Amino acid sequence: MNIRIGFWLLLLVSLGACKGKTSSVQETLFSGVIRVAVDETLSPLAEEAINVFEAQYNQAGVIPLYTSEVEAINLLLRDSVRWVLATRPLTENELESFHSKKFFPESVKVATDGIALIVNRQNADSIFNLALLQKIFTGEITRWEEIAPGSRAGEIQVVFDHPNSSTVRYAIDSICGEGQLSERCHAAGTNRKVIDYVARTRGALGVIGVNWISDDRDSLCRDFLDEIQVARVSRADRPTYGNSYQPYQYYLYTGQYPLRRDIYILLNDPRSVLPTGLTSFFSGSRGQRIVLKAGLLPATMPVNIVNVREQI
Repeated sequence: MNIRIGFWLLLLVSLGACKGKTSSVQETLFSGVIRVAVDETLSPLAEEAINVFEAQYNQAGVIPLYTSEVEAINLLLRDSVRWVLATRPLTENELESFHSKKFFPESVKVATDGIALIVNRQNADSIFNLALLQKIFTGEITRWEEIAPGSRAGEIQVVFDHPNSSTVRYAIDSICGEGQLSERCHAAGTNRKVIDYVARTRGALGVIGVNWISDDRDSLCRDFLDEIQVARVSRADRPTYGNSYQPYQYYLYTGQYPLRRDIYILLNDPRSVLPTGLTSFFSGSRGQRIVLKAGLLPATMPVNIVNVREQI
């Protein structure tokens, strides 16, 4: 267990054992101890931002629970947490369930990231378009030689992180169309396990969150990229190297990379204390710089596009 998380958990337990006593760490916008739920797909971004937040506000403790998106939102609905990092806003039905309890939660957009497709380094087939992905995810295409005659990669083994993850929901809602996700697709459990599976399985096609591979300052991200290759995705009917793109920040910004999604903080904090302070940090200049440096698109900070021309 992370030493920081262990310390704050111990403090929470201690406070719970002293119900009648006043906490020495009063909960304000930037002090106190809270538990939050994070879609595991977004854990690299969340971990970096929480570390910086706690360093800036040393009286604040944030204990993250990394889980599936479905479970994270269910924790919010059950009032087990007051802050969630997810890839969708609250639905009308979910908002109604809060309003019946006199709560008025918010969905705050803080970033845009994407879905990354990864393949084994021995697999030469790494360019897709949306129509091809639909056929793969629905099970209409099951072998690599159906895509590239002569391929020796064998069966296409599509692997996600978790059955209830945001990446599975995205695949169903935005790629499968009218079709259903094939039962041939399977879940490895976490994004790290997806990467490990793809690294050792020639026929695998992994589906992960972009923030697992987009921060080139992170040694773990660099190690991941040594193990796998990131596929290119095209909007064109006939995908080629020239009209397909990897999920780099610039192509997320221009929309040329098609598998994009937004990141939201789901906030239920009627007293406007630490969960609101953490949201303010994410939305503010320092939090948005963390988003930018992680290779994602900040929601509230302008992005400068620099045209670099080769000098002759």
